[in-house]
Amino acid sequence: MKLLTIVGARPQFIKAAAVGYAIQSAQEDGSTVQSVLVHTGQHYDAQMSDVFFAELGLQRPDHDLSIGSASHGAQTGRMLEAIERVLISEAPDVAIIYGDTNSTLAGAVAAVKLHIPVAHVEAGLRSYNRRMPEEINRVVADHLSRWLFCPGETAAVNLEREGIERGVHIVGDVMYELAIRFGSDGELPVGWHDKGLAPGKYILATIHRAENTDDPVRLSGILSALEQLAFDTPVVLPLHPRTQKLLVSTGRRILECVRVVAPLSYRQMIAAEGNAALIITDSGGVQKEAFWLGIPCVTARDETEWTETREDDRNIIAGADSVQLTTASRRQLARGRLTLPPVERGNAGAEILNVLLHHESTANRTS
Repeated sequence: MKLLTIVGARPQFIKAAAVGYAIQSAQEDGSTVQSVLVHTGQHYDAQMSDVFFAELGLQRPDHDLSIGSASHGAQTGRMLEAIERVLISEAPDVAIIYGDTNSTLAGAVAAVKLHIPVAHVEAGLRSYNRRMPEEINRVVADHLSRWLFCPGETAAVNLEREGIERGVHIVGDVMYELAIRFGSDGELPVGWHDKGLAPGKYILATIHRAENTDDPVRLSGILSALEQLAFDTPVVLPLHPRTQKLLVSTGRRILECVRVVAPLSYRQMIAAEGNAALIITDSGGVQKEAFWLGIPCVTARDETEWTETREDDRNIIAGADSVQLTTASRRQLARGRLTLPPVERGNAGAEILNVLLHHESTANRTS
């Protein structure tokens, strides 16, 4: 069986690693499964791409499409054309897509038009906000996929509401598997202690979603909240290239009280999250990691597709209003570290591979 994996953005490298480890293990046990990795180049900065392949031991891309950034339509169109060429030349049995980026959408559309079955990892998530590009991507990808690998029961219920019941598998969260694998031995980045960023004594913030960065009012509200909080508790902000670019174009400066640093590698980020007093984010992956690590979280969005993180107000949805964000953050800071939530599954990568290999075995017996 030949599996072709399509990735393009930082969270997808992490998710693909879990399935990649399962493939490597199967190959070591004598399986003939083949793995082809396609990197669209949606994230092309070394700190957002190359470092993850090296750090996670991820298979190096067999095809690097180097698409780069552009408007949604232009970027997705270029990806479609390039991915189609690769699919024709490789002729895989299955195309595996992850999450909700433009790479996800392009991979799904290109594969299904060539009659190559699609497996969507992290299927069934819904924010029910169609203004989010990610929501459009995930809805279309789900409706085109043959296998829908859900991180939990809520995602499966969302699919059932849309009439999708066949091919749905609840396998757990691939990112949880990675957090458990690497979260126990992570060390804070060099120099953080010297900057007063001691464990349990700082706020970690990440902002990158288009709904925030493309709206000057929302972005200013979030930054104002971080600046207010920083007068009492150190705030560290690993600055996403997208956010940095938009700050330059709008002329908005971040006060020096907020400690702006370069993007962190995956293992550095897990360590920074696990040692924070509070996490403020608009990232779905960071919301989940905060939940698993027992760190109070405030989400700078108006909704979240990760509804389970809101249990017991572990994650407060505060939008982009400065006052609401500041109030919610101070409330979460007062709670201290939280107990770890129960998580039933920690081998999603292996479960996904087993489903796909079982399909091949069944097909061979009936052919």
